[in-house]
Amino acid sequence: MTTTYTAPGPGLTWSLRGRGPDDVPVLADPGPGHGAGALPGTGRGVRVCVVDSGVERDHPGVGPVDGSWVVIKDPETGGTEVRPTETGDSCGHGTACAGIIRRTAPECELHSVRVLGERFSGTGDVLLAGLRWAVEQGFDVVNLSLSTTRARFAEELHALADHAYFTRTVVVASAHNSPVESYPWRFASVISVGSHQEADPDLHLYNPDPPVEFFAPGQNVTVPWLGGTSIRTTGNSFATPYISGLCARLLSAHPRMTAFQLKNALYLSAANVRFGPRPSTPAEEVCDDSEN
Repeated sequence: MTTTYTAPGPGLTWSLRGRGPDDVPVLADPGPGHGAGALPGTGRGVRVCVVDSGVERDHPGVGPVDGSWVVIKDPETGGTEVRPTETGDSCGHGTACAGIIRRTAPECELHSVRVLGERFSGTGDVLLAGLRWAVEQGFDVVNLSLSTTRARFAEELHALADHAYFTRTVVVASAHNSPVESYPWRFASVISVGSHQEADPDLHLYNPDPPVEFFAPGQNVTVPWLGGTSIRTTGNSFATPYISGLCARLLSAHPRMTAFQLKNALYLSAANVRFGPRPSTPAEEVCDDSEN
């Protein structure tokens, strides 16, 4: 079998040979304080895209939507196209997610890409097309309270998630509500979210046993719904936009933050992360593994 290797594109750094710290300067912002209440920012200047069922315009629980698009699939060729739309929300799910983001980061810009139809129906290729388009537009945060169980989309979703990670688009993805394999939340290059049952609506937790990385309020939460109404509902879908909103707040206060730094900031501000002295290791337990 012959393997073809593709040379890395220009601009990729594979070695720092012959260069020192002054040759690769990185501008960064100081990190946030500890605790959910210490997270700064309001979301101002941060562009958040909800890839979902659309968002109802002028909903009192959502406010202005800065742009709406829909993924159209050609029934004959199977090709997809992203077009502007005024059709709003097909089933309420996207409006609920947008409302949670607005509540958490009230001054962010909200955008919508509709990939779900009525009765929460959708396909993996349409989800992939919508997510790809959102990443290509360079949105700061993409909320994806969806996943696909179809393994044939996993490789392409993985590559897209990695591309987003390195181009500073933060994909916040909902874990499946059931213990099944689905994508893209399983990938380390996204921020994966499940829900907790704590009463505090402003509390998130770090999971010391991933792949789900964070837990946020998603049990019996009040969310905006179709027709200007609201409902109470449960699911990881509604925990995910809370974390997206926190990311928008952090980015509005620290605009140079990367996805890597955002994960660390969420980790440090999680309610269950404790700070204390590092435990000492008894001398007799110290070993050198370098020769193993």
